[in-house]
Amino acid sequence: MELEKEFEEAQKLVKELNERPTNEELLKLYGLFKQATEGDVQIERPGGFDFKAQFKHDEWASLAGKSKEDAMTEYIQLVYHLKKI
Repeated sequence: MELEKEFEEAQKLVKELNERPTNEELLKLYGLFKQATEGDVQIERPGGFDFKAQFKHDEWASLAGKSKEDAMTEYIQLVYHLKKI
């Protein structure tokens, strides 16, 4: 299956998980999705007390330099792991 189609399918599968992923897994999914779809983070880190936004930004920023294809592949693998495929 073509990588982009498999990535789209994984996005559908993640919404059908039997169990809610841990916060760590959710952050990883978010970061990989953003890296795969937008590339390296280009926005400033949120300030103040928006800790959720800060964690999400930091996770995405930690993936800087990872290729779109690698991010898609890791996202797919994580979804399959969570779905137990």
